[in-house]
Amino acid sequence: MKVFAAIAILCLGAALAFGADDLTVTIQSGRIKGAARATGGAEFLGIPYAEPPVGDLRWREPQPAKGWSEVRDATKFGAPCAQRDLGGWNRHDVENGREDCLFLNVMTPKWPPKEKLAVMVWLHGGANEGGSASSALYKDGTLVQHGIILVTVNYRLGIFGFMAQRGLEQESPHHVSGNYGLLDQILALHWVHDNIAKFGGDPGNVTLFGQSAGARDSSLLMASPLAEGLFERVIQESGSALSYPLRTLAEAEAANDKILASLNVPVEGAIESLRKQTAEALLKAAANHPPEGIPVIDPIVDGYVFPKSPEEILAAGEESSVDVLIGTTTREFGMQGSPDAIRKMIREFSGSMAEKLFEAYGLSNGGAGNTDPLFGPAGDQWFADLIFRCPIATEAIWHHGAHHVVYEYQFGRAIPGQEAQGSVHSADLPYVFGFYPKGGNIAGAFGETDFKLADLIETYFTNFAKTGNPNGSGVPEWPPFDGSQRYVFFKEDGQVVVESGGLRRKQCDLYREALHEKMKNGR
Repeated sequence: MKVFAAIAILCLGAALAFGADDLTVTIQSGRIKGAARATGGAEFLGIPYAEPPVGDLRWREPQPAKGWSEVRDATKFGAPCAQRDLGGWNRHDVENGREDCLFLNVMTPKWPPKEKLAVMVWLHGGANEGGSASSALYKDGTLVQHGIILVTVNYRLGIFGFMAQRGLEQESPHHVSGNYGLLDQILALHWVHDNIAKFGGDPGNVTLFGQSAGARDSSLLMASPLAEGLFERVIQESGSALSYPLRTLAEAEAANDKILASLNVPVEGAIESLRKQTAEALLKAAANHPPEGIPVIDPIVDGYVFPKSPEEILAAGEESSVDVLIGTTTREFGMQGSPDAIRKMIREFSGSMAEKLFEAYGLSNGGAGNTDPLFGPAGDQWFADLIFRCPIATEAIWHHGAHHVVYEYQFGRAIPGQEAQGSVHSADLPYVFGFYPKGGNIAGAFGETDFKLADLIETYFTNFAKTGNPNGSGVPEWPPFDGSQRYVFFKEDGQVVVESGGLRRKQCDLYREALHEKMKNGR
């Protein structure tokens, strides 16, 4: 009897050791203490997943975080990554940014954990130059309450995350440089695999998702052998690996030399000198060299993260065998410019296909261009088709052609109060996270239609994260992408309709012809 009593006491003690008030978790690096969420569950913020990439670690592959002995406070965000001002929307991140920024955040719907839950890992947008994971938009909404574990990740940006340089190539064990921000994301996915079970997450059921640059990076990681097996699904909001072509390592190094020349760095010992430059000096140098066409500081085909171009990998069906949910807003970014400027841009992209594209946009024979009630003037249509809609539609076709599951959508709800400009880039974010900003560029007078639409989209997205299928009880049927190129359209009035025949089929078929021609010619 004494033995049984001792066993009972031990079992009771084990149960109580992880009670609702105990927010201490032991991960591989040490113990952390989080905070309870007002809506239930727990949050663990500012967790370092890598060593600070400063000093000699600036422009090196990220190193896993070293351990600590004390209980680390995990109730506040870590610093955003150092970045330049991109027009005010990232001002807070600019003012608080540091190079010591490789933190992630974990939010759970219940505490203590009682079952393994699907994990959604978020990569924020910002052109790989701005933004951060440390935002109320991502943390304080209702997405987590749909029964998933949410992880949001900081990664190096701009000149710190994507600069390629010959000296860095020479010191690299892989004989490459650049792509540090993507390597940060890959290390964060390894952290999730190794630690997320301690928070109630299932390391075998991870969905990588992001918006804008975060969507593009998620798509790019599908094409990297280094990320193989680290996630089972991808959700891409307004971004694709096809959105911009990637420079080669040699092209990027040559382009970045122009930036570094303004710093008066000596040829001999250039990297040693660059590592002594202040973050402010490096950000200023990058800001003084805005890109023309393809971004100068951006992911590249380096032979390590990407053995060949992502376009080639996706076109050949050699990307990761993961389920994909992918879509775009109806207006995205527009293009301000004369009809001649639009024609010039079309001609530069499409070559021999230019005249057919002119016709598709009402620009033939010196025309001023047509205006579409949903997609706007010709310049807005062309730019959004080129960077967002047609790359996304093409990726869906190619991934489906490789016999993988694909679901496609178009989002048409404008931020309330901004109806005149339509559903622009980032307008979908409040509906994905169930958070309604009171200030900033996506703030609005949200009401019942918005709350219902947000709950529907959160349900679709979390269903997909859990099972690879967005459908379930109580939601309209979302058919998978197939030969008829079906997709769902979230309309301005909050209704959901199924469309077939392909997103912007006429324009995007011409885009694909031009893209194939460019790939055939090695451009």
